[in-house]
Amino acid sequence: MSFNPNVDPKNIYAGLKLSIPAPANASLTAKSVTAKTVQSVSASQSAKLVKTTSGESLPYATAIQMKATAYSASLEENAWGPIDYFGNPLKLGTIAVDPKVIPLGTKVYITGYDHDGLPAGGMFAVASDSGSAIKGNRIDIFVPGSRDKASKFGFQYVNLYVLN
Repeated sequence: MSFNPNVDPKNIYAGLKLSIPAPANASLTAKSVTAKTVQSVSASQSAKLVKTTSGESLPYATAIQMKATAYSASLEENAWGPIDYFGNPLKLGTIAVDPKVIPLGTKVYITGYDHDGLPAGGMFAVASDSGSAIKGNRIDIFVPGSRDKASKFGFQYVNLYVLN
């Protein structure tokens, strides 16, 4: 981190330029690489797995603790109507993200939440929506049903696994 003092380690994203120093005994100097390169190198160095509620082990590239809220298809919450960023109908498994942190279209597995409108133990989701209040390590999980039901989710910290 001393070579990247202006970079938040919890906000690494594809395209971000990082300075990575070479080991002291190497003849190379520090060079600039993209976060995507760093992710692919670290993924190949060791297999990271998350276990689903069905017992399946899934390889993932990155695990991030996120502050989560929930939203519904209510017109009060969605000025464009009950659709995601791409124009698809909102459905269970839709999440809104900050595209600088989680690129749109990314498939993820989420654990650590407690809400009766969501699958117990964990769920697959796709980052297919964004919102003006969703910045940094924050996600908004679509919950089918009323706005009142979604508001009962409150704020929760969840574990988000970016799947390979």
